[in-house]
Amino acid sequence: MKSVLPAIWPKSALLTVLGGVLILFSMTLSIPLVFALIFVESTTGLFLQSMIACAACGFLLMLLFRGSQREMLPKDGFMLVILVWGVLPAFGGLPLMLHIEDLSFTDAYFESVSALTTTGSTVLEGLDQLPVSINVWRHFMVLLGGMGILVLTVAILPILGVGGSQIYKAETPGPMKEDKLTPRISETARGLWLVYFGISLACWLAYFLAGMSWWDAFMHMCSTMGLGGFSAYDASFAHFDSVAIETVAIIFMMIAGVNFGLYFVVWRSRSLKSLWTDLEAKSYVVLMVVSVLGISVFLYVHDVYDDPLTALRYAAFNVVSIATTTGFASTDYAQWPLFAPVYMLLLCGIATCAGSTGGGIKMIRLILILKQSRNELIRIVHPRAVVPVKLGRSVVEPAILQSILGFLVVYLLAICLGTLCLLFTGLDAVSSFTAVIASINNTGPGLGEVGPAANYKGLSDSQTWVCIVLMLLGRLELMSVLVLFVPHFWRH
Repeated sequence: MKSVLPAIWPKSALLTVLGGVLILFSMTLSIPLVFALIFVESTTGLFLQSMIACAACGFLLMLLFRGSQREMLPKDGFMLVILVWGVLPAFGGLPLMLHIEDLSFTDAYFESVSALTTTGSTVLEGLDQLPVSINVWRHFMVLLGGMGILVLTVAILPILGVGGSQIYKAETPGPMKEDKLTPRISETARGLWLVYFGISLACWLAYFLAGMSWWDAFMHMCSTMGLGGFSAYDASFAHFDSVAIETVAIIFMMIAGVNFGLYFVVWRSRSLKSLWTDLEAKSYVVLMVVSVLGISVFLYVHDVYDDPLTALRYAAFNVVSIATTTGFASTDYAQWPLFAPVYMLLLCGIATCAGSTGGGIKMIRLILILKQSRNELIRIVHPRAVVPVKLGRSVVEPAILQSILGFLVVYLLAICLGTLCLLFTGLDAVSSFTAVIASINNTGPGLGEVGPAANYKGLSDSQTWVCIVLMLLGRLELMSVLVLFVPHFWRH
């Protein structure tokens, strides 16, 4: 049977898939619904309402646009990614609006975008008093966003009759998206999710054994594995004040900052060789260890903490948290000497690996651009020298290096323009710059009015929307969004 509206839009296949994604997303609302039933909370009805509304919209889209199913072109993948990441937060924020009085659409959308992009910024106060099911939903959205809900959708797209290769390329973070872990993209997506959820289950168990309740362990597992930084408590990890719990968090934040494709390879080969030989992973670990030790010494020398072990404890947790773009806090590190928090915020832009759940430009881009810069210095001394950029034994194609340079230019421009926009609205310089850095790198807390002891509630609607745009740009790595503004994109 043909589509009811065959001529409305030639890209109706995208809306068919979007409908399928909405139906899948509605099913995820069953998780907080179960918690509402377990804890006998009054939120049961609002989760049912949200589930029905989301599923109904999905079924309507599939009914109206079901007649156009074909293999997607590259531009279709980009358009679908943007559609999904623009629409899902509206439904994700619906339970929050239904439960929290006076919560505006802007703030509810911000909270949902923050969760699904694994940023961890929040506009909510009194998290300790929220129903468990509401907090579970906030955290579970982080887990979904961690690997990208589209990657999950790719695994079942054959059911809808639409190939998923272009969606996977548009969604996957990092500069080298052509590498396939398996011959079929759906197998890759399923493999990544199996690894992701396997490690997540281990994290849940570790938190529970370290002293959390089973529901707190579940929620903070979601935030940890998604590197999202949401907490069920206003004080974040300072609420627990536990070395054991902080140690579990550090270990799994570090794990989540590595390319999950490497874990997939390790699982299939039954060998850890891939981890030990991967340049990006080794660089990530070295940078994190050196940074933790350096900030520990810095805090001790500046008498922030009297005991070296105490300095190491707080430096390790907070440096790893911010550098991996998680955003947990065990203390108000904004009160440390300025070098430490500024250095930590700079780390969040470069530390995590491509293919991880972290944000920023990714370590692999930094490595390649440093290699390219070194080669340019060599050419100044030896103009006729041919010095290719290598990653291991492989020569990196010039096209990849050009794309990285283009990405970095756009990344820096976005930071400058975002900061100017917030300054224009009247926000102070420190808050403006760090809010932009925290948003585009999907980190969460900044400094000033958006520091770890505060949140984003004090921002005006216009300031909040600037941060929303930056979070989405950061999650989709800028180019996937900005390509829509290139006239050639719309030409057949």
